[in-house]
Amino acid sequence: MNIFVSSLNFRTKSEDLKQLFETYGEVTSARIITDRDTRRSKGFGFVEMSNDAEAEAAINALNGSDQGGRTINVAEARERAPRSY
Repeated sequence: MNIFVSSLNFRTKSEDLKQLFETYGEVTSARIITDRDTRRSKGFGFVEMSNDAEAEAAINALNGSDQGGRTINVAEARERAPRSY
């Protein structure tokens, strides 16, 4: 399951995000989204977990929790809508 995590502290690294979610199960990948030009964190990221039950447990436990002085939002990621040009 792909999980969207927002309102992250701007100093949070991908490894920090991975460690946070590993408490609840196997993390396939974790990445913080950064600005293309400045390479600075945009304050959100994605975590991929292979087991849906573990992912649901992580979402329920971490949504609304305090991490790095900020209250994070955690939810199942939605598919990106196709762009029309």
